[in-house]
Amino acid sequence: MMAEDPLCHPALDQTAGEEFLQEAFQIILEEAIRKGTDVTEKVCEWREPHDLQQILDLELRSSGAPQQTMLDHCRDIIRYSVKTCHPRFFNQLFSGLDPHALAGRMITETLNTGQYTYEIAPVFVLMEEVVLKKLRELIGWDSGDGIFCPGGSLSNIYAMNVARYQRFPDSKRTGIWALPRLAVFTSQESHYSVQKGAAFLGIGTDNIYLVSVDERGKMIPADLERQINKAKSEGACPFFVNATCGTTVLGAFDPLVDVADVCKRHGAWLHVDAAWGGSALVSRKHRHLLDGIERVDSVAWNPHKMLMTGLQCSAFLLRDSSGLLQRCYCANATYLFQTDKFYDMAYDTGDKTVQCGRKVDCLKLWLMWKANGTEGLEKRVDRAFEFTRYLADAMKGREGFLLVTEPEFINLCFWFVPASLRGKQGCADYWERLGKVAPAIKERMMKKGSMMVGYQPLGSRVNFFRQVVTNPMVTKQDLDFFLDEIERLGKDL
Repeated sequence: MMAEDPLCHPALDQTAGEEFLQEAFQIILEEAIRKGTDVTEKVCEWREPHDLQQILDLELRSSGAPQQTMLDHCRDIIRYSVKTCHPRFFNQLFSGLDPHALAGRMITETLNTGQYTYEIAPVFVLMEEVVLKKLRELIGWDSGDGIFCPGGSLSNIYAMNVARYQRFPDSKRTGIWALPRLAVFTSQESHYSVQKGAAFLGIGTDNIYLVSVDERGKMIPADLERQINKAKSEGACPFFVNATCGTTVLGAFDPLVDVADVCKRHGAWLHVDAAWGGSALVSRKHRHLLDGIERVDSVAWNPHKMLMTGLQCSAFLLRDSSGLLQRCYCANATYLFQTDKFYDMAYDTGDKTVQCGRKVDCLKLWLMWKANGTEGLEKRVDRAFEFTRYLADAMKGREGFLLVTEPEFINLCFWFVPASLRGKQGCADYWERLGKVAPAIKERMMKKGSMMVGYQPLGSRVNFFRQVVTNPMVTKQDLDFFLDEIERLGKDL
C-alpha cells in the first residue's frame, strides 16, 4: 500500500491555528490593552538583561514548543515589555493607544500585502493617495505628491536625495563624481537624521553647515544667510536647507516665512522636518506655529507621534506635481511594473520609493481619521497643549521645579532641584551635582515601574527632564501624580 502523499494536504493545522489566535488575542486584550492602560498597573517590570534572558527562554531549538508554552511566552513578552500606552508613560514623542488605529494595524498584518502595485494592493493604493492628499491640504497645497516612508529619518533622507536630483538630474546616472561640492544647512537643534542622510548619500557630514539658534532653539534666519554665503565663498553649492517644526528636545519651531525668503534668494530646496510638530496643523488654534509651511518644497510628518496612529506612520510630502518623486527613484523593474498591464499603471506607485516591499502604513491612519474625524483629531491636539500648560503652571507653584524654557509646544523641559541643592546656585559644583539628579530619579522610577519620562543634556545645559503628553487617556490626576512622584523619588538626593 502506497504511503499517503503529504503534499496533497495543507502543512498547517488551521483549526489549531485559529484556537491559538483566539487565545493569543485574549491575552493581548487583557495583558497589553486592559492592564497596559490601567494606572494601577506598572509602566514597566524592570529586569536586568541577564535575568530577563533567563525568564524569557529566548533560545531557538530544533523542535517546536506546545501551544500552552507559546501562550505563556506571549504573556511573558507583554509582561516584561514597556507599556507605551500607559497613562504614565511620558518617555517618548509617542504614547497611547487608539483602538481604530490598532484595528488597522491588525488588518494590515493579517492581509500582509506590499504597497507597490494596484494589482496586489488595490484598496491601499487608493487609500494612501486619499490620506496623503488630506495631509497636503492641511499644509496648504492644492496639489503635490508624496509617499509613506518607514520613519521620519527616512523621510528627511528622501527629501535630501530628491532635492539633489531636482538640482542635478544627471546625478542619478553619473553619481557624485560629476557633482560640485554640495552644502546642506540645518539648525544646531535639528534631528540627527540630517547628519545620517548626508553620510548615507555621499554628501559628507563635513558639508553640513550648522545654523545658530536663539535661546528658544529656533533657527536664526540671518545666520542661515551668513552660512549660505560662507559656503558659496568656499566653492560649495547650497542646495538643501532643513528647517524643523518641533525640535526633539525643546519643541522649537523654526521661523518658516523668514527661512523661506532666504531659500528663495539663493535657490535652495527648503524641506521641513515636521515629524514631531506637523500635527499642530490639525488644530485651528495652534497651526500658526507652522506659518509659512505652504511655501516649502517638502515636508516630513509623523502621525504616529502626536496623532497616536501607532508605529510607524511617516509621510513624505512634496509640493511638486510634475512626477519628480517617480523620476528620482524609478528603476522600471519589468517583473513588477510591466508596460502592458490591463489597468492604468499610474496606480502602481511603488517606483516612487527606494524600497521594493513597502508596508501598508495608511490604513491605521485612515481608520482612525474616519472614526474620529478631523474635529476629533483637533481636540486630541488641543488637549495635549492644555495639559502642557496645566503642568507648566503647576510646576511654577511647587518648590524644586525649574523650567528650562517656557514651552511653545508640548515639550515641557525642566530640572528638579532637590532640597540639598536649593539656594546653592552660587556653588562651584552646583550644575555638576544638578546634572546627576535626573539620571538618579530615572533609575528609581524604572525599577519601581511607576512611570517613565526622558532626560538629556543639551549644549551647555546639564541633564534635565523632557515631559510630553500625547495620550488622551491622561488626566490631571496622572499629571499631579507625576509631580508628586518626582518629588518622592528625588527628596533624598
